Amino acid sequence: MLRALALRLASAGGVILGVTALVFVLTHVIPGDPVGVMLGERASGADRAALAAAHGLDRPLREQLVTYYAGLLRVDLGTSLHQDRPVTALLAERLPATLELTAAALAVAVLLALPLGLLGALRPGSAADHAASGFSLLGLSVPNFWLGPLLILAFSLHAGWFPVSGREGPASLVLPALTLGTALAAILTRMLRASLLEVLGQDHLRTARAKGLSPVRVIGLHALRAAALPLLTVLGLQLGGLLGGAVITETVFAWPGLGTLTIEAIQRRDYPLIQGCVLLITVSFVLVNLLTDWAYVLADPRIRGAAA
Repeated sequence: MLRALALRLASAGGVILGVTALVFVLTHVIPGDPVGVMLGERASGADRAALAAAHGLDRPLREQLVTYYAGLLRVDLGTSLHQDRPVTALLAERLPATLELTAAALAVAVLLALPLGLLGALRPGSAADHAASGFSLLGLSVPNFWLGPLLILAFSLHAGWFPVSGREGPASLVLPALTLGTALAAILTRMLRASLLEVLGQDHLRTARAKGLSPVRVIGLHALRAAALPLLTVLGLQLGGLLGGAVITETVFAWPGLGTLTIEAIQRRDYPLIQGCVLLITVSFVLVNLLTDWAYVLADPRIRGAAA
């Protein structure tokens, strides 16, 4: 068990190092000059050279990369070129908003997917099953950049129930959470229905019914637990994306999270901030995948035995 955990941690560390190196190189070789963005086109060559030297942008790329990794060992992500503030402080300011949106979207997804998936699996071919399948198809087909403005038009501009954008209270969270949670709910509904249909025909569930267990206990204690592994896979992948910052949704609703911070950093060619955002997103993905593996072990004793 310890050996498997050590291998996973080593693999996660390799992924993080590789992604940070790739992003570092790409941000420095793609077209765009952060010095020009900060000073403008009319700045003199001397001013450009002085600013580049002040931020270490005039040094060789390899030397800059070594300096960046040395800063990572001290948990120092550098200073934002545009805002002249530590990157860690900027990330700490935006992370709570993304965590709040992620939790709300996940709650919306579970509240929608659980009853729809159960209805579709318990009554296959019925009107409820067709309605759940239609919702899944619609949720997977409608992109966030279309659904978000549509919700704004319907519930903000016309109905006036919710704010158009920003983060000004619980009401401003509803539409972004619905936009993100609908797509995740569609995926979870399909996975839950398919997993339950496969599990409900297994021998141990027929035995549980034959012993006189109520349908609630059969579904709640046995079927849902057996069908949990595929759902954990989907949740792990989708939750990593949500934690990393739903760029499109945050941009549509001007939600002050990691997604909008990443877009702002890219537009300003703010190298340290771009690298910090991508690093945090990568770490989020890796941690969620590690937690998903651990949830596998807890959910299925067979995996626990293999890992040991």
